[in-house]
Amino acid sequence: MYFSMGVVMWDWPGAGEPGGYTGLGAAEIGLIEMALAAIIMYINRDFFISGFKSLMHGGPNMDTLVAMGSGVSFLWSLWILVYEIMFCGNGAISSTIHDDLQRHSLHGLYFESAAMIVTLITVGKMLEAMSKGRTTNALKELISMVPETAEVERGGEVLTVGIDYVREGEVVVIKPGERVPVDAVIIEGSAAFDESALTGESLPVDKSEGDHISAATINKSGYIRAKATRVGEDTTLAKIIDLVSDAAATKAPIARTADRISAVFVPAVIGIAALVFVIWMLIGHDTAAALERAIAVLVISCPCALGLATPVAIMVGSGVGAKNGLLFKNAAALEQTGRVKIMALDKTGTITGGNPKVTDVFTCKDVSKDELEEVAAAVESRSEHPLAKAICEHLGATTKRISDYEELAGGGVRAFTWDGNHAVRIAGGSPDFMKDCNVNEEDIKALLKETAEFSNAGKSSVMFCKGGRLLGLIALADSVREDSKDAIAKLKEMGIRTVMLSGDKQKTAEAIAAEVGVDEVIAEVLPDGKEEVIRGLMEQGVTAMVGDGINDAPALTRADVGMAIGAGTDVAIDAADVVLTGSNLEEAVRAVRLGRGTLRNIKENLFWAFFYNVLLIPLAAGAYTSIFHGWTLSPMIAAAAMSLSSFCVCMNALRLNLIKLD
Repeated sequence: MYFSMGVVMWDWPGAGEPGGYTGLGAAEIGLIEMALAAIIMYINRDFFISGFKSLMHGGPNMDTLVAMGSGVSFLWSLWILVYEIMFCGNGAISSTIHDDLQRHSLHGLYFESAAMIVTLITVGKMLEAMSKGRTTNALKELISMVPETAEVERGGEVLTVGIDYVREGEVVVIKPGERVPVDAVIIEGSAAFDESALTGESLPVDKSEGDHISAATINKSGYIRAKATRVGEDTTLAKIIDLVSDAAATKAPIARTADRISAVFVPAVIGIAALVFVIWMLIGHDTAAALERAIAVLVISCPCALGLATPVAIMVGSGVGAKNGLLFKNAAALEQTGRVKIMALDKTGTITGGNPKVTDVFTCKDVSKDELEEVAAAVESRSEHPLAKAICEHLGATTKRISDYEELAGGGVRAFTWDGNHAVRIAGGSPDFMKDCNVNEEDIKALLKETAEFSNAGKSSVMFCKGGRLLGLIALADSVREDSKDAIAKLKEMGIRTVMLSGDKQKTAEAIAAEVGVDEVIAEVLPDGKEEVIRGLMEQGVTAMVGDGINDAPALTRADVGMAIGAGTDVAIDAADVVLTGSNLEEAVRAVRLGRGTLRNIKENLFWAFFYNVLLIPLAAGAYTSIFHGWTLSPMIAAAAMSLSSFCVCMNALRLNLIKLD
């Protein structure tokens, strides 16, 4: 471009010569352009190999357009260069050509077009490839959650064996703080299990004899003996890993509009060029004139603008997204986001904050709120349970001294405190645990109505007692994010159907759904269930999935567009196509707006990429010669028109910088 535009048109210094354009002869400049273009075309030879192979097999594609446009420009320029050298110097390389003859010959060269066609498209492909998301890291993270060893009872001893050597039916031992190695059924002991790796729910679940436990969940408290029911590739976690892998492999790529058009466009252009050559020969023109008309048709049809239409808009759209905290991992993600009709939303950590908060304090008759809160703060002060932490955070530090602290998995906590000089038992936990603490059953029954009401509202309740006297209860709930309701309302205004997915119980999920206004709620779904739901929704329209946990990875990967909340797990972020760094649902709304704006821009670009073809292909073919008194289009003008269309496409894409995401 420096030699073609700078040296020839603006007399910039050429090859170190202070005289600029006049310091070199036309032949030397032409040879330099040819050499540089040849190097670039060799580097990008894959276009020509792929393009001509597909043409030979009867299926021309985008590469065929690139190869034809670049190749014909190069060959035509080579012919002009050889002709001028032979004409002016009988085959010798001469620098004594007259200035006007120099300019005439150099303006007939299109080596810069041949080089820039492949260069610009390669840059677009490179930028797209650099940003492509991969699920490799997500799979590695999932696999790393499986313990390498397990403690198994064999021959009356507890042996540590490799996870691959655990057999179905064997008894495994899981101590506090350890991950469960296989899917199993508890045969002895009770404990609270952190199942967030599978369900995404933040609250540990109490398990006891007869309950099922899954691989990769964490034993938070008690000593457990369990009988292995599913091992190796049959475990729930292994199935999640398979789902992520399979979904990544089977997700259909976006059908490229340019490829579809090229299947018709390329053969049509080649046919028109050949027809133009024949017609001009038949009406009595020489071969050079007929060839010039045919090549002008090919050059004006050069796919530069077509090749830029999508990648330039994607490039600008991705940049706008990055500036606004919306990270699109590939072009398909940005384009598909603009087509979203259904948005599935994970509940915990996406619609809600993922951390329980105290919502209600209910006292029994003749019990003051201060007394209840004082006992609750004291007895929960040493517990690591999320509900206990939420209560202590809400009530603040306690000054009461306690002793003989005891935490019973699946029940509650209890300890002794001092009331004057007397030790008094205080406790907090479930209704059944209150019975174990010698609380009157009638008093407990009187509180069950409130407990049921709180449960229907999606809240968990903890009862408290002191010296066998029931004091009341504290209700907690996973609070809805401040922006969730507004974001869901905006999605619905945009014509997007919202579906909430949750591993919670139906009533809890429905309470949250009613509060935020989603169109549909699907509760009590495990990871494979979420993936199945997404698969069903995709049959009804382009579906996006928004989530934050490992449990969301299969659904995020399966969906047409997976959106990960930025504050979520690394696995969710790796599995998703779009990362919302703002960590709230408003970002999903903005992502859809940007996607729609980009998609609209792509369609506009494709229009401008073809509009000039419709007008100028007949001109290049010489169809207007008799009508407009000799109007023709030389390959040089055709190249200029091609560049103008590319300029229009780029300028239109830059308008995306002005899009209002809010």
